[in-house]
Amino acid sequence: MTNEEEREEKIRSAFGEKDWSEIKGNDSWMIFKVMSEFVDGFEKLARIGPCVSIFGSARTKPDSPHYTLAEEIAFKLTQSGFGVITGGGPGIMEAANKGAHRGAGKSVGLNIELEFEQRGNDFIDHDKRMEFDYFFVRKVMFMKYSQGFIVLPGGFGTLDELFEAMTLIQTNKVGQFPIVLVGKKFWSGLLEWIKTTMLEEEHNINADDLNLFRLVDTPEEAVEHINNFYAKYRLKPNF
Repeated sequence: MTNEEEREEKIRSAFGEKDWSEIKGNDSWMIFKVMSEFVDGFEKLARIGPCVSIFGSARTKPDSPHYTLAEEIAFKLTQSGFGVITGGGPGIMEAANKGAHRGAGKSVGLNIELEFEQRGNDFIDHDKRMEFDYFFVRKVMFMKYSQGFIVLPGGFGTLDELFEAMTLIQTNKVGQFPIVLVGKKFWSGLLEWIKTTMLEEEHNINADDLNLFRLVDTPEEAVEHINNFYAKYRLKPNF
């Protein structure tokens, strides 16, 4: 069966008729599965201490400058007393876990099973490797137990995590924490669109919303921003 045929079959299955008993039964089991992921995540992550999450593409190769950047940022974070949380997969995630491992710091991986790309990397601490089936549960763990986000170049998943964090801070659903975008060349086009289109033309955000993040180019700048933020505020879970 080709990929296109598999997609068609999933669509047909989703729209297929189901009786009330089947729907109720499936939903009930899903509730218990979701609950188990939350309980397991809360129990493990509540004990890890201050951590910073590093996001970026799973497709980044080890010879990429972005890979080197992520590894060095993670290493420097551990030297400042922070652990590192990633999505647990390859690419930028692997680089960040590798840097944390090299710095003898806590290296946490919140892995999720996907049909492509995602696999657990080898640099996660054995007692801090977690597996998730649900993206929304996994995102709660990032938001609750990260004292900062450092975001390197990535794709849709990276943008999803970035805008989720900014939305929760903007709407006061979580306390403010530092968000650092690394790579001025990569992010400048998006940020210019946010400023000129979203803010100035459409007035869909406030000028203060542009202060939710910091744009940098180097590992030193990224870690410095995290350290400066917490020189003023007490470390604690976000909600």
